[in-house]
Amino acid sequence: MFKQILSKLPRKSSKGSEHREHGGSGRSHGVTTSKSSNLVVAGGSKQGNSSSLNAGQHRGNRAQIPLGVNENPNGNFNSYEALPAFRDVPDSEKPSLFMKKLKMCSVVFDFTDPTKHLKEKEIKRQALVELVDYVTSANAKFPENVMQEVVKMVSVNIFRTLSPQPRENKLVDGLEVEEEEPSMDPAWPHLQIVYELFLRFVASPELDAKLAKRFIDQSFVLRLLDLFDSEDPREREYLKMTLHRIYGKFMAHRPFIRKSVNNIFFNFMFETEKHNGIAEFLEILGSIINGFALPLKEEHKLFLVRTLIPLHKPKCLAMYHQQLSYCITQFVEKDFKLADAIIRGLLKYWPITNSSKEVMFLGELEEVLEATQPPEFQRCMAPLFRRIAHCLNSLHFQVAERALFLWNNDHIVNLIKQNRKVILPIIFPALEKNARSHWNQAVHSLTLNVRKIFQDLDPDLFKECLQKFEEDESKEDEVTAGREATWKRLEELAAKKAASSEAVLIGKPTRSSAG
Repeated sequence: MFKQILSKLPRKSSKGSEHREHGGSGRSHGVTTSKSSNLVVAGGSKQGNSSSLNAGQHRGNRAQIPLGVNENPNGNFNSYEALPAFRDVPDSEKPSLFMKKLKMCSVVFDFTDPTKHLKEKEIKRQALVELVDYVTSANAKFPENVMQEVVKMVSVNIFRTLSPQPRENKLVDGLEVEEEEPSMDPAWPHLQIVYELFLRFVASPELDAKLAKRFIDQSFVLRLLDLFDSEDPREREYLKMTLHRIYGKFMAHRPFIRKSVNNIFFNFMFETEKHNGIAEFLEILGSIINGFALPLKEEHKLFLVRTLIPLHKPKCLAMYHQQLSYCITQFVEKDFKLADAIIRGLLKYWPITNSSKEVMFLGELEEVLEATQPPEFQRCMAPLFRRIAHCLNSLHFQVAERALFLWNNDHIVNLIKQNRKVILPIIFPALEKNARSHWNQAVHSLTLNVRKIFQDLDPDLFKECLQKFEEDESKEDEVTAGREATWKRLEELAAKKAASSEAVLIGKPTRSSAG
């Protein structure tokens, strides 16, 4: 009978036989829930618009039709009747009613058509709200059959094939221009409460993790991770909280979760460079890294070097840079000896032609340097300040300005002062060129301030660097003059031999004339 119902429900075609609600539009990041039966659903009155219906795909319902759900000969629901409220039945009947409501909520409706099954959808929504209250107020351990039914109901509702809307991703200076609203799922009035139910179920002290891992197994976790590619930011937020709870409660799953997320990162970096949930994954990892025990395991150091640092390479870095930078600085704060490897990694992936990414790298570099100790700083300061010198001379004023802002950080200034004999000769030419000819007034003023810091700190070293700079400038002028003289001789000889067929042989310029 249930297959007959599904065959007659309107649905979008899909490659698999499984189907359920998905798609929608709008932008609403906020969700509000409460422990009472008056749980408020954000955007509950919105059903999405026609531009988002292409995203609708369904997964088949694996649950049987419960009591109170009937169909007429035309295949339409005509008696999806509400079950009694928990407050209206004695305590002895509540576990049985809980199971019935779970089965009722395992029926999935088509939300791509907002005019269909309005009564049934509201009955299901009210049942889901009651289930949330029941799980929240539970004061006895959940038995295995309840765990199984909860996971089954959640799986039927949330697991589906994500089918994003086709759109053009245009890059301007490395940043993705968002021309369209993210795809919002029209089924969110139900999905949000299902996520809320599962989140509270996993967080409940009445859930025995040793028993529950039979149902919340590795296969379930993998399907949960796949959902992070959802275009709906509200769904990704719930997924983030749920995965974090699972990681905290199911210790046996921790290595598997880290490995699976790592694989998603590799696929993103080296294959697609497209994934909607990278920022959420990194936010979870930031919390996990914060809890790493010391000394750090070799596995975690390899994760830093092989995964987190290469994540700076994709063009869409701006979408998740804040979370990535937090993870990186967490590692430095955990083990300051990693600063050298991190700084060299940043230099390896440093953007050459992308000014907006350079500004992000300089901001992250400041956070790393703030946690860097002198021995690690000395190992990488030469290549680091060669790169900073290039940034100081950047024609993009934001890059040059951000590089000069490093001298506003007291810890970094102290590191520079201690190693000024190495650093000043590297960056002095860049400072002097900025002071003489940079087009931006703010960069010019900041350069004079930094220049004065070195001049007051070590006048002799400053004078020595200035003298060396002027000598190099003079030699460069001589080289330029010699080159111009060579071209002039070529032009004169070419003019004399223009009427003849004789070859023109030019002697090699002497070192004195060429500089």
